[in-house]
Amino acid sequence: MPDTQIEEATKKFAAYIQQTDTYKEYLFQREKIKKQPELYEKVNEFRRRNFELQNETADEELFDRMEAFEHEYAKFRENPLVEDFLRAELSFCRMMQDINTLLTAEIDFE
Repeated sequence: MPDTQIEEATKKFAAYIQQTDTYKEYLFQREKIKKQPELYEKVNEFRRRNFELQNETADEELFDRMEAFEHEYAKFRENPLVEDFLRAELSFCRMMQDINTLLTAEIDFE
C-alpha cells in the first residue's frame, strides 16, 4: 500500500475526530477562555508548570510536589471558565491517548 493512502486515511480519521462531541467541547471551551486573554495566559502557565512538574520531578518527590501545586492553584481552579476548559482538555487528551493505545495494539508495535 502506498504511503499516500495512509496519509489520506489519516486525514479522514482526523476529520472523524473533529466531529466528535469531545473535540467540539474542547474547541468551545477553548474559545470561551480565549476571550479573556489574561486568564488564558494564566491557564497556559498552569498547564506548563503542570507538565514540567510531572516530567521533571523524581518519582519519590512527585506526590508531595503535586499536592503543593494543587494547593497553590486550588482557588484558580474554582473559576468555572478555567475548570470547564481544563476538564474539556483532559477529556480530549484521554480520547487521544485511547486512540493511540488502540492503534498501537492493533499494529503490534512494542
